[in-house]
Amino acid sequence: MTDKRRVIALGFFDGVHIGHAALLRRARAAGAEEGLIPSVVTFDAHPRSLVTGRKTKLINSAEDRAGLIQRIFGIDDVIFLHFDRELARMPWDEYIERLASEFGARRLVAGHNFRFGRSGAGDAECLARKCAELGIGCDIIPPVSHLGVVSSSTGIRKLLADGDIKTANEYLGHRHVLTDYVRYGYRLGRELGTPTINMTFGDGVLVPAHGVYAARVYLEADPAEGGAKIGVTNIGTRPTVSGGREAVTAETHILDFRGNLYGRTVRLEFCERTRPEMKFDGTDALRGQILRDCGEVREYFGRNP
Repeated sequence: MTDKRRVIALGFFDGVHIGHAALLRRARAAGAEEGLIPSVVTFDAHPRSLVTGRKTKLINSAEDRAGLIQRIFGIDDVIFLHFDRELARMPWDEYIERLASEFGARRLVAGHNFRFGRSGAGDAECLARKCAELGIGCDIIPPVSHLGVVSSSTGIRKLLADGDIKTANEYLGHRHVLTDYVRYGYRLGRELGTPTINMTFGDGVLVPAHGVYAARVYLEADPAEGGAKIGVTNIGTRPTVSGGREAVTAETHILDFRGNLYGRTVRLEFCERTRPEMKFDGTDALRGQILRDCGEVREYFGRNP
């Protein structure tokens, strides 16, 4: 039991795209209208992974999902439930009762295609009926489209895998995000005069198409360091120096920045893919291309401030 009174947006929210945004905005508005705490209840792992036994590659880590919801929509109360077999077997009506009794739900917000409960037996109609029975409010949000196509996490995953970051960002409604702490690398970039920060994609997180991206870089631990920087990010396995045998990393050269960021938390926001990953004939050719990449990215941000 809790003494908190919440309006809760329900869903997995992978990517936190424009369809999810409609739920989150409604939750905030309802919270203001009715004096409720705007909240999100979601899961730490995708239900499909447990049910089918096959991992679903996700757009974001759980931490990045929460960060997007909090940063963009101002909803700080993001509750992660551990999705295990017990939760997977819970009847749909019992799940709604738990939200009301344990989490203080006084209004629920869900998408038109929301499924929940054992074997996905619960749907939007079931949700509305149960909320009426319990005397709590319910909002069912219709599909949200862009260019005539309904926004979906599945579609955005394909765009990212294809390297179409520009279109993916349109369906997301924000720039695609990767947050991680800076790890030690081989320091080749420093030797080439273009030092990089090294970050990795978490287990189960989809890796966008390998290549070079224009990115905005946020040094989250110290906002006083001048806000967003601009960077050249290479996603890949460093084929010129490793033969492509290394794990995938995101290496970013931050333009016009000097400083030691090892161990610091950094947020990358991907803006545009400028070229695919390439293998060069030695480090001199690689350095020449990196400098051209820097020039191209600088021009990109000059056109897109």
